[in-house]
Amino acid sequence: MEKIKVLMVDDEERFRETTNKILTRRGFDTILADSGEAALEKLAERPDVIILDIRMKGMDGHQTLREIRKRMADVPVIMLTGHGDFDSARQAREEGAFDYLAKPCDIDVLTGKIRDAARLGTPTRAAQRESSINEVMIPIGDYTTLTGNATIREAIIKLKQSFSSTFSTTRIMETGHRSVLVVDNRERVVGILAISDLLQMIMPQYLTAPKPSTADSIQYSPMFWTGMFLQGLKQKADVKIEDVMSPAPYTISNKASLMEATYLMLTYKVRRLVVEDRGKAIGVIREQDLFFEMERILAG
Repeated sequence: MEKIKVLMVDDEERFRETTNKILTRRGFDTILADSGEAALEKLAERPDVIILDIRMKGMDGHQTLREIRKRMADVPVIMLTGHGDFDSARQAREEGAFDYLAKPCDIDVLTGKIRDAARLGTPTRAAQRESSINEVMIPIGDYTTLTGNATIREAIIKLKQSFSSTFSTTRIMETGHRSVLVVDNRERVVGILAISDLLQMIMPQYLTAPKPSTADSIQYSPMFWTGMFLQGLKQKADVKIEDVMSPAPYTISNKASLMEATYLMLTYKVRRLVVEDRGKAIGVIREQDLFFEMERILAG
């Protein structure tokens, strides 16, 4: 395989030389530059990927990135930021960086991102081949929403409709919501009522009550619970959903990638995320939406 040519731009000589040795041992063809100005001269060597430190004397990383974009619009750039410097990372993404890493960085992560960058190209090129969250999500207007003052009875009726009615989004027709978004009077998402919340609601209350210290051997007997499902639901039918709902789902920007949505779902062990545009909820992306996108990619 042809070696990936990496331009390493950093004004710290020790970091630059150490990283150069490691990348070379791992099969990369490395080019070194100790400043933004020097990096622009090295563009003539046509690197496949650029590693660019943000904090440098003279031209900083942001200035250098903007100039690189003018001269080589398609080369992917991985930015190196200070630990926790998320504002710089966010700015770098808006300026067209492929990704960023905080220094000191793990060399395995760095080499993995270099290979991803060489394979995918710039965010613009990668986005041309991948659907956006806006295209995959369920628009908020197609999702079932209720205020916290609505009752469990109303929520169940609304939730049932998401499985049986005709909607403008085919993915809703195929799978239903399995949840109701709870909103306030300003249409901000303040909670979620999922089917699992409804099932938890009707379970006998003594299951969650603390056991007395002298009763550690208490055993529950589900075989004697006949009729409790029916009675539990009837007793709770007129309870307000704000009393049994779960907290609002985690949010994600509509400008984020599908991989970021995947990462957040796996990290937080959730099945859905609220999609926001400038702080306003505009949709929901669910794990099944990502699954359908998998199928679409392979079918295409």
